[in-house]
Amino acid sequence: MSNIIYNLNEIQNAAAFLRQAETHKLYCFYGDLGAGKTTLIKALIADLGVVEAGSSPTFGLVHEYCDAAGNLVAYHLDCYRLQGVEEALDLGIEEILSADCYVFIEWPQRITELLPPARTNVFLEIEGVDRRILRLGKPG
Repeated sequence: MSNIIYNLNEIQNAAAFLRQAETHKLYCFYGDLGAGKTTLIKALIADLGVVEAGSSPTFGLVHEYCDAAGNLVAYHLDCYRLQGVEEALDLGIEEILSADCYVFIEWPQRITELLPPARTNVFLEIEGVDRRILRLGKPG
């Protein structure tokens, strides 16, 4: 298990840490509201060379991000408002999880039974106003 503590103005360092520790292209982000999941995912998406910076998936549950050539680079799913596994299946979660690109999932605990064991689990904790603890490991 690995962890780092970072200030929000050092978010690119946290993204670089995750990319260096990468074991799978599926990242599951756990943490309370306001822990910085979306902010960190934006940094990761920018690090992947996406032309348009990632936006908060407040109004949409699934976002696709492509590089300058139009190639799919990443999916970003926000499962917070999902009503259940059936809704995730209706969104095409199986196709998304099998895509050959990065997949970033916020609130993965809402669809645990659909997630493959091969994934990178990222846990974020708030420590003060602008500091976060990032831990890699297993849920629970």
